[in-house]
Amino acid sequence: METIEEIISTLKHNKMRTLLTGLSVSWGIFILIVLLGAGNGLQNGVISNFSDRATNTVQMWPGRTTKPYKGLKTNRQLNFTEKEIGNLKENVKESDEETGIIEKSVTVSYKTEFGNYQLKGVEPSYSQIINLKFEPGDGRFINSLDISNNSKVIVIDKKVEETLFKGKSALGEYVKVGSVMFRVIGINSKKEQFAGTQVYIPFKTAQMIYNPDKKFWSIAFTTTGLKTKQANEDFDENLKKTMSQSMFFDPKDEQALWIRNSQRDYIETMNIFNGINIFVSIIGIFTLIAGIVGVSNIMLVSVKERTREIGIRKAIGAPPANILRSIVLEALLITALFGYIGMMMGIGLTEVVSFIMEKGASQNTSEMQMTVFKNPTVQLSYVFFSTAIVIVAGVIAGYMPARRATRIKPIEAMREE
Repeated sequence: METIEEIISTLKHNKMRTLLTGLSVSWGIFILIVLLGAGNGLQNGVISNFSDRATNTVQMWPGRTTKPYKGLKTNRQLNFTEKEIGNLKENVKESDEETGIIEKSVTVSYKTEFGNYQLKGVEPSYSQIINLKFEPGDGRFINSLDISNNSKVIVIDKKVEETLFKGKSALGEYVKVGSVMFRVIGINSKKEQFAGTQVYIPFKTAQMIYNPDKKFWSIAFTTTGLKTKQANEDFDENLKKTMSQSMFFDPKDEQALWIRNSQRDYIETMNIFNGINIFVSIIGIFTLIAGIVGVSNIMLVSVKERTREIGIRKAIGAPPANILRSIVLEALLITALFGYIGMMMGIGLTEVVSFIMEKGASQNTSEMQMTVFKNPTVQLSYVFFSTAIVIVAGVIAGYMPARRATRIKPIEAMREE
């Protein structure tokens, strides 16, 4: 008890030294937590964007030719037909869950309510590709029977239900799309990223009603077995060659076919973030080291200033072990207390930022949503480990010079200024 009271009295007597030591500890831990939290927040935001659809998704759009091909002129507008989907299924072994996509802006009405939305004619696989979500009681997505029967059924986004039905369930009701009646079979509660409010109908039904020339502008599918960036780049090149055979364009024509490979983009993005995490960790570690060096220097000066005091205490009979214990406990108390303060400040800041970002995201009602920063938190194991390192370093920084000081003869120690 006397030792604790003595330590507290010493800390009060040397307020500036205590404050400087504490700031070195707190600042190092605080900056490390903030840097790691910021890196995690950015990475979680990007991963969240990719999770809005299957990461192994490929989507294609036809373009215009810029090179002649087998006697055909340049500047030809290319289109997809069902022949391209057949070509994809037959010749691209990595492809899976293919669907053509017919898109059209339409007016959807129910009784006196109406709105303008984006209609998509798709296959059943589209739900897996985009990761659409149906809450219990909200029906289902388009199935194979809907396709084969050319059914006039429709799946609507939750926002369409809220706008047209005013709190009433849309399931089983009929809505008018243009001049055609469709029965609502499902309500999707997950809005597509980078897209407005959607409604979905069977692909063949869309072909029959809205697309008599049977040409469309997009194909989407998932892939299997592509695990590396190089494998995905090779796949994109081979895909272009395969599609050029049925669409008649030069495979080296960069404008003829546009490909978005989510798996390749995901791998590239994760490689970038791995580099960022390493960079942030290095900065954090050096900040922590700077804090440890600061603590060590201050503790060294502290013991040096107290060498005369140590000599006097030895001269009046104080055991060296008691003196050593007092200094070590002082170092432990300072580093533990201020380490805890720095840890709480860092965790508190990341939690506040996380709360603000989540609140902002929940209030974002725009049609085009993209998450840049999400859940900028740090694993507690990293936090406690970093704090423990600083505490141990502080104790060692106090112990080593104190040990040397207690070995000096009292008469020599008392000569120190």
